[in-house]
Amino acid sequence: MRVLVTGGAGYIGVVLCRQLLEAGHVPVVFDRLFWGRRPLAGLDVEIVQGDLREFDGSHLAGIEAVCHLSGLSNDPTAEYNTEANWQMNALATERLVAACKARGIGRFTFASSASIYDSDASSSELSHSPTMCDESTDVKPRGAYSISKKFAEDVVLGAADGSFAPVVFRQGTVYGYSPRMRFDLVVNTFVKDAIVLRRLYLHGGGWMWRPLVDVEDVARAHVLALAAAPDLLGGQIYNVLEENYQIRQLAMLVAGSLSLLDPPVRVDLQEAPLPKLVRNYRMSNAKLSNALGFTPSRTVLESIQGMLEKLPVDRPDDYGDPRYYNIRWMTLLEEFHLEQRRFASIY
Repeated sequence: MRVLVTGGAGYIGVVLCRQLLEAGHVPVVFDRLFWGRRPLAGLDVEIVQGDLREFDGSHLAGIEAVCHLSGLSNDPTAEYNTEANWQMNALATERLVAACKARGIGRFTFASSASIYDSDASSSELSHSPTMCDESTDVKPRGAYSISKKFAEDVVLGAADGSFAPVVFRQGTVYGYSPRMRFDLVVNTFVKDAIVLRRLYLHGGGWMWRPLVDVEDVARAHVLALAAAPDLLGGQIYNVLEENYQIRQLAMLVAGSLSLLDPPVRVDLQEAPLPKLVRNYRMSNAKLSNALGFTPSRTVLESIQGMLEKLPVDRPDDYGDPRYYNIRWMTLLEEFHLEQRRFASIY
């Protein structure tokens, strides 16, 4: 199948494109190329540079399926520019779904977020495990990012019918190595901080829970959904996670992994105040496992080891590139464009 991958040059997108090629599909990347083309180096993919907010149905010519990953991808970027977040994550998704239906494209996967479940964390006791959420749990998301994702979910599922069979994946917090690496995701951040600072901060003691999943497993879920019979998965939501972890556990796994290096690296754990927004939630992946026969299985420990084998452990200065951090890169680009406009107005 020719598969349009929106956000195909992003953290999950480049891994998904590689897996699609391995499965015999033909990926077509639609991306703003915020981080350039380098993450896609070595992949035989067609690249269409564009902004989903201006998506034209002509981009779907010859396309048989869509994997929709694009948009702002975390709380800091969404809160930095809430209007852009709404346009990209909510309204652009609505436009894309309408274009797919108009073209008769029935296979559609959507990368939503497990943060939708985090509706009452502010009142939760961090010393107690939060309720296990499944796809039937009533949700009242808070924050610009999760609210926009919930709107997009409703748009996608509301369009489902006999010829349009979308699948919504509520993805846990993703971790692991990608050619478009990110160090603003909790496990990846801990790996980076352990290497650079030799210290990990446990906000509020690190008792908060998170559902987590490796980037390879997330991509695998999208690939398998495209191959499944439309009436098996279509029009439904599926949680995607390997396991639920406490932040404290993650820090210990990272610190322990670095202590086994040769030479060993000592990493200190230090408590820190709670941030303004506290996320604390767990979820179940039973529905996905039962329906698709697939359970994400690459553990945090395996992924940490994989990152340590690929990342420059002995070169801490290499981790300062703003491209590794979505909010830093976004603000840097905005400042650059403002300077360009100022320069043009003068000359």
